[in-house]
Amino acid sequence: MRKTSLMLSALALAAASMAAPAMAQSKGDWTASVGVGSVNPKSDNGKLAGGTLAVDVDSDIKPTITGEYFIADNLGIEVLAALPFKHDINIDGLGRVGSTKHLPPVVSLQYHFNTAGKVSPLVGLGVNYTTFFSESTGGALAGSKLKLDDSWGLAAHVGVDFKISDHGSLRVDARWADIDTKVKLDGADLGTVNIDPLVYGVSYVHSF
Repeated sequence: MRKTSLMLSALALAAASMAAPAMAQSKGDWTASVGVGSVNPKSDNGKLAGGTLAVDVDSDIKPTITGEYFIADNLGIEVLAALPFKHDINIDGLGRVGSTKHLPPVVSLQYHFNTAGKVSPLVGLGVNYTTFFSESTGGALAGSKLKLDDSWGLAAHVGVDFKISDHGSLRVDARWADIDTKVKLDGADLGTVNIDPLVYGVSYVHSF
């Protein structure tokens, strides 16, 4: 449902931009941004141990950076990076049982609309690779060894750039990523956690 809403938002932004005259962001241009992103896992993260343990993964906010190179007019390849996000892991009825850190770099192909205007929407589709590390346990699982496998998945991106100077813009955006990780406890497979977060961001974008 959330992925569908994100895609519909992308279509709405694209349609709105058609009302304004557009000028291409030139091939060979590039941009860089710094900002913050809030990773918000979906509300139902799945069940482990044969469906007996309902899992909840909490949210986190960290600084983000991006770089984008335009391979054609209006069309760019963007790389997203961030400082490690940290998430507490909770199980219904047991409370907090662990935590993990992750890095979620994303590479996206993006199209920008109305790049000569003061308001420029964008849409993107790409690939997300998430690596988990620094897993720890606590509460009912204290003393156990927790392991989360790395994940590959699709990622979608919608946003709007508000021009504030000749080379600077304020970007407000939202991303969705398909992040599923297999969980092991003391070497035993427990099942899969479906994180699939929405990531809300605000950043400053500088064009070169």
